[in-house]
Amino acid sequence: MTGTHSDVLILGAGSGGYACGFRAAQLGLSVTLIEADKIGGTCLHRGCIPTKALLHAAEVADTTRAGPAFGVRATFEGIDLDAVHKYKDGTVTRLYKGLRGLAAHHRIRLVTGHGTYVSDKTIDVDGTRYTGTSVVLATGSYARTVGGIELGKRILTSEGALNLDVVPKTAIVLGGGVIGVEFASVWASFGTQVTVVEALPRLVPAEDPWCSKQLERAFRKRGITIRTGVKVRSAEESAEDVVVELEDGDRIRADIVLVAVGRGPRTADSGFADHGLCLDRGFIVTDERLRTTVDGVYAVGDVVAGLQLAHRGFQQGIFVAEEVAGLAPVPVAEQLVPRVTYSHPEVASVGFTEEAARDRYLDVTTAVYDLAGNGKSQILKTGGGVKVVRAGDTGPVVGVHMVGDRVGELIGEAQLAVAWEALPSDIAPFIHAHPTQNEAFGEAMLSLSGTPLHAHS
Repeated sequence: MTGTHSDVLILGAGSGGYACGFRAAQLGLSVTLIEADKIGGTCLHRGCIPTKALLHAAEVADTTRAGPAFGVRATFEGIDLDAVHKYKDGTVTRLYKGLRGLAAHHRIRLVTGHGTYVSDKTIDVDGTRYTGTSVVLATGSYARTVGGIELGKRILTSEGALNLDVVPKTAIVLGGGVIGVEFASVWASFGTQVTVVEALPRLVPAEDPWCSKQLERAFRKRGITIRTGVKVRSAEESAEDVVVELEDGDRIRADIVLVAVGRGPRTADSGFADHGLCLDRGFIVTDERLRTTVDGVYAVGDVVAGLQLAHRGFQQGIFVAEEVAGLAPVPVAEQLVPRVTYSHPEVASVGFTEEAARDRYLDVTTAVYDLAGNGKSQILKTGGGVKVVRAGDTGPVVGVHMVGDRVGELIGEAQLAVAWEALPSDIAPFIHAHPTQNEAFGEAMLSLSGTPLHAHS
C-alpha cells in the first residue's frame, strides 16, 4: 500500500465488502475499505443481526407464555422494549468491535466517508482520491417504498421498525416476503394484532408453494391476519393511527404500518452510471465471475441482481478476492445459496422449488416428511415438515424445503446434498443423531429412496 493506492480498493464495508477485504489481506494483498457508516453495513447494524435479536426475544416471550404446557410455572408480564433494545444493541456492538479488531489485524486501511466512483479505478472520498489495482463495488441496498405512500412517524421501513419505543397494539405489514413475515412474527409474539398484506397470491412468494401453505397455516393459528392477492391503494397517517385502503375497497386501521416491499440496489448516488458501468434496473451488470463492464472493476452483494442475502454477498466477496489474487475460484452458483426466513415457524430452503425443477428437468419426484413423526419436533411442540425434490425418479436431490421451528439449523446438510448432487440413497444411510430434528431430513431421504420408516409408505 503506497499513499492512496492499494492492490484492492473496496467501496462498501458490508458483508460482501469486508469479506473481500479480509480474504484479500489473507492472500497478501494491500486493501483499502471505504464505508460511509460503519464496517458491517446494513446486515450488522440495521438488518440481519438486530432483527434476529428481536426474533429471539420474541421466541423467549412465546416460550414464557407456553411454560405451563411444559410443566414450568411462568408468568408473562409483557415486553420491556428498553431492555430488548439494550440486548439487541449490545449484540450489535460486540460484533462491530470484533470486525474492527479483525480489520486492524489484517492491516486494512479503513476510510470513513461517502465514496464516489470517478472512473479509471478511482474512488473519491471528500476530495481525496483513492486508487486500486482492482476495485470492488459493494454499496449494498436500501429499503424500497411504495409509490404514493409517504413515510412518517407511523409509516415505517424496517430500519424504523427496529427502534420502536412502544409495542404497537395493532400493525399492518405491507409485503409478505422475508422482512415482512419476520416483523409480523416478532410483533405477534410481543402481543400485537398483525395484518399482513401481500400483492402476490401467497406469503414468501419466492419459496416453494408448499412452504407458503405451511407458513400461512401456522400464522393463522397464531392469530395473524393474512390478506394475499391484493394491492395497496393508499396509506394515510394521522396523529392517532394509519388508515390503509386496499384496491378491493377495504380499509384497515392500525397503530403503525411497516412498508416491507423488498430492497433496491444502492447505486444511484455513487457515480457508477456516469463512468462506464452498465446498470440494469439499478443493479450493476456483471458476468459470472462478477466482472463489470469496466476492466478491473468487480461488484458483489446486493448491487448484483439475485438473492439479496448477506451470506451470498459474503461468499461473493471471498470469490472476488481469490479471483484478483489469481486463484481461479469456482463461481458462486445462485441456486446453491441457502435461504432462511427466521419467523415462527422458520422457513429454510436451498436449490430449486418443485416448479423450477420441473421447468429444468421436465420430470421430478418429491417426498414430504411431516414433523409430527419427529421426536425432537414433538418435544419442541412445533409443526411443519421437510420437502425434498429430486430430478426424475432416479436423479439427484435438487431442492430441499423445510418449515418448522429451528429448521434453519438444518440447512447445512441440505446445501451439501444439493451442491454435491447427492442421490437420496447416498444420504439415507447416514446416521442422524436421535432425537434431533435432523432426523427429519434423513427420513425424507428414506422416503425418496423407497424405504420410509416413520411414515406410511
